[in-house]
Amino acid sequence: MGNPADLVIDFVNTYDVESDADSIPTPAALAAWLGGRGLIRPGEVADETDLATAADLREGLRAALRHDRDRPGGENDHEPGAGLPRAFPALPLRVALTADGPVLEPVVTGALGGLAEIAAAVMSTHACGMWPRLKVCAESTCQWAFVDSSKNRSRSWCSMRVCGNRTKTRAYRARRQTEPGSRHL
Repeated sequence: MGNPADLVIDFVNTYDVESDADSIPTPAALAAWLGGRGLIRPGEVADETDLATAADLREGLRAALRHDRDRPGGENDHEPGAGLPRAFPALPLRVALTADGPVLEPVVTGALGGLAEIAAAVMSTHACGMWPRLKVCAESTCQWAFVDSSKNRSRSWCSMRVCGNRTKTRAYRARRQTEPGSRHL
């Protein structure tokens, strides 16, 4: 499957908030995306229910990554599963014992099985301690998912040059508007 964090990030980023572009807008596109990552077998298809589950999973993950960013240290100090997508119950997993140790694997095949692989990747990122490093950009018009590789896990934007600059410029202009004696252009 590769790096589970990369799979989660890639999946969340199938919808670009800024441009309102969805790279999996149809069941056929979902099947192609899952197939391109080896999450389903060639020839397997998706239907409208699978597409709706994928959208729920994707936006639930985006919300969970945004929620985790707002907590000190990104730690999930609430009840187990807090903030995780409501689509998880539709994606049954089981524990399988392998030579590398226990892993979660889908109980179903097809598109739901491919989506369950993404849910297993989420659990894997939790298990290895990588989850707190997964974030979405703090810029409300962006919401791009990324891995925070900073030493102290303090990165807020997908790109300081673009989104960080936008946020800081907006804050500067807002402060200038409220300063006494400032000129309003």
